[in-house]
Amino acid sequence: MFEAEVRQDLKELGSRLSELRGSLDLDLKLEQIENYEVKMSEPDFWNDNEKAQKLIAEANAVKAVVEQYQKLQSEYDDLQMMAELAQEENDAEMAAEVESTLPKLKADVEGFELQLLLSEPYDKSNAILELHPGAGGTESQDWAEMLLRMYRRWAEDKGYKVEVLDYLPGDEAGVKSVTLLIKGYNAYGYLKAEKGVHRLVRISPFDASGRRHTSFVSCDVVPEIEEDVGDIEIRTEDIKIDTYRASGAGGQHINTTDSAVRITHIPTGIVVTCQSERSQIQNRERAMKVLRSKLYERKIEEQQQEIAAIRGEQSDIAWGSQIRSYVFHPYSMVKDHRTSAETGNVDAVMDGELDMFIDAYLRKMIRRD
Repeated sequence: MFEAEVRQDLKELGSRLSELRGSLDLDLKLEQIENYEVKMSEPDFWNDNEKAQKLIAEANAVKAVVEQYQKLQSEYDDLQMMAELAQEENDAEMAAEVESTLPKLKADVEGFELQLLLSEPYDKSNAILELHPGAGGTESQDWAEMLLRMYRRWAEDKGYKVEVLDYLPGDEAGVKSVTLLIKGYNAYGYLKAEKGVHRLVRISPFDASGRRHTSFVSCDVVPEIEEDVGDIEIRTEDIKIDTYRASGAGGQHINTTDSAVRITHIPTGIVVTCQSERSQIQNRERAMKVLRSKLYERKIEEQQQEIAAIRGEQSDIAWGSQIRSYVFHPYSMVKDHRTSAETGNVDAVMDGELDMFIDAYLRKMIRRD
């Protein structure tokens, strides 16, 4: 009754789930959960609130992995049973339900596998994402605003919370720069795939002659570092702090005081800004957190470059180079130059459907490692 492809897909899915159970060491994780629950039930658990919150977060993370695996395994078992029953009873309607359900379960298992690939130290952290238009004035600033909308939509679909830390509107349209804090589990792990230059080719709506334009926007992504990183020292004499009046999208003033903060790290030239809070003190604290995150990321990149130099490796993608092209004209295509992943559905990508590119990038990086 079933096509050979459906039977093969079911068999492969069962094998993948078995492999996942082994790689997860499910029995050990169940034991870890029991240990967490014992600790959380101790009378003095809340004596150290910060430590307690950290332990709860760790416990919830392990529970989430176990529960998601168990849910996928249960759905597979139900589907397998349904397939056997449909075969035995020659039930075409039940067979059709198996075939229609299988692709979603495959996609869910693939998504779960991808989550498990995010094992680097700060993959689970919130992400700080910045967009900076290249040369081209209004055209590139408009492209930056389109990317801003794309990332907002992607984050919303993931259930992440988006906070605007800094926003500098364009002169006529778009944005000159924007900094987002995207809060949620694995936010940085996913969004690190977006770091680099994004290229747009389209007929410009700002060109009366209807000519084709190419625009560039750089996207920078770093993890939000909650705790102090011991080997990241920010000396007072190494920073310059400026304050200015905060403004919102469209140029409206958020308030009438110089509450926005710009911090320049003199040794590296790194500049961070924050205007999301109402007080200068709060904006300064947030800006310092962003600076610490950027300095940490810079240090990691320098270490990776040193290791690559020792190994004699030639990096495929240099820092700041073009990673993806979005072509609106003369044809429709979005192509990632690192993985060759591409789609003709430009509208879906601009509406936040980025997972195919993120998935391909992360899998490539794991294989390379």
